Amino acid sequence: MSRRASLPGAEELFRRTSGEGRPQPEERPQDSKSTKLQVAAPEPAPAAATPPRRGPKHDEKITFYCTAEDLLGLERARLKLRGEHGVAADRGRIVRAALAYVLEDFAARSDDSILLRRLSD
Repeated sequence: MSRRASLPGAEELFRRTSGEGRPQPEERPQDSKSTKLQVAAPEPAPAAATPPRRGPKHDEKITFYCTAEDLLGLERARLKLRGEHGVAADRGRIVRAALAYVLEDFAARSDDSILLRRLSD
């Protein structure tokens, strides 16, 4: 008895499994196909006037919980930015912009900042 494992052949590995039990369409003879390969020349890429604008790469992630009203307000702001001002921004980008504004305000006016006033309420 041989100690080698008996492995299936390529025909078994690559057999069709879909459509089993259905009659197969008649196959055309291979003789009518051309053996010459023709490759189309690549189309020139359209010249972009300006490169696509990308935001900064974000290395860190946090999760925070908000109320349904906060989320609704964020979504309304996103839609208003898009509809009235033509600015396509996702919720994350809006939150990052608001965070940058609040932190900048706190650094500049610490005792009179909007952050301190909101957290003191």
